[in-house]
Amino acid sequence: MTALFVGVVKENTPGERRVALVPDVVGRVSGCGFEVLVEAGAGSAAWFPDGAYAEAGAAIVTRDDLFARADVVLTVGQPEAGTPASLRAGQTLVGLLQPLRNPGVMAELAAAGVTAVSLDGLPRTLSRAQAMDALTSQANVAGYKAVLVAADAYSRYFPMLMTSAGTVRPAEVLVLGAGVAGLAAIGTAHRLGALVRGYDVRPQARGEIESLGASFLDLAEVASGAGQGGYARDLTADELVAQQEALATAVARHDVVITTAQVPGHRPPLLVTEKTIKMMRPGSVIVDLAASALGGNVELSVPGRPVVTDNGVTVIGADNLPTEIPSAASAVYARNILALLEYLSRDGQLRIDTTDEIQAGIVITHDGQVVHPATAELVAESKERE
Repeated sequence: MTALFVGVVKENTPGERRVALVPDVVGRVSGCGFEVLVEAGAGSAAWFPDGAYAEAGAAIVTRDDLFARADVVLTVGQPEAGTPASLRAGQTLVGLLQPLRNPGVMAELAAAGVTAVSLDGLPRTLSRAQAMDALTSQANVAGYKAVLVAADAYSRYFPMLMTSAGTVRPAEVLVLGAGVAGLAAIGTAHRLGALVRGYDVRPQARGEIESLGASFLDLAEVASGAGQGGYARDLTADELVAQQEALATAVARHDVVITTAQVPGHRPPLLVTEKTIKMMRPGSVIVDLAASALGGNVELSVPGRPVVTDNGVTVIGADNLPTEIPSAASAVYARNILALLEYLSRDGQLRIDTTDEIQAGIVITHDGQVVHPATAELVAESKERE
């Protein structure tokens, strides 16, 4: 049986510097029975030169050649404009495709006969899926980087310092949301010497926050927001108002606030209002990790650029921080991809089975159909509106 070709494309989305495979992983992918093709320059923005891929056993090819020869196309982010037209029936596209945000593209991929596999649909509560969990690996990177971004924008020290000129108090940092990114931010801010507090609507997060050296922010007025699969649930309109009001005073007394709260498939909850920002001290910094075109956790955040308010608060809409640490982010993502290929393949061939518990979450299109239920529902709604 002829081995399949796995192709690594160069990301062309503005600002995206990650790559789907790194040279260290190429040999292990080949060990699964695949031949690896890498588009020329695919890893250059993450400091992985073509020569390193070639030494690892990959063939360096043009983009057109890659799409023509590859059976499996690996990407990091969602498909770029025109990608479905570049693919052919029988090919498989793998990446963080964000199908719930791009149902139209998923419909195009299905119509083209492409199997789309999206890692952001992975059932994260299954222990056997952890090695493939790209959302977790990238959220870890984002949480770490968020603290460095905040420290760079903050005009004072993070740690307490004892100097001949007197004692400098530590920065007070509040992290809203104790998922993977939030916990990474809490741990990093604590290691930098800040006085850290964490908050989450899920009561079980208290132990995780405190284990990292931070204090848990109690908001007695807010109901539990624990949802299924370890995620937070959507709060009701009344619960959101109560949460915003309870958070306002706490947010205002902190020097740095990092927000990380997201609900899969939905608009991020609004946690910090413009009114709250006006209560903060000049020089304070907010980093909104949930900033996106759909909105974020912070009312004034703009994806991709900082905003300085009239009262001197810097609001940073950090929509894609992993790409700012491209080498590290690519390395862990590549291991997620390797684990996925190992799981899906037998003797160098992909075995797609949507009855499998893991594949049911990540296989979006197959055999000319949108097979992922939530995505299929969005596609159907879109067609009805047309």
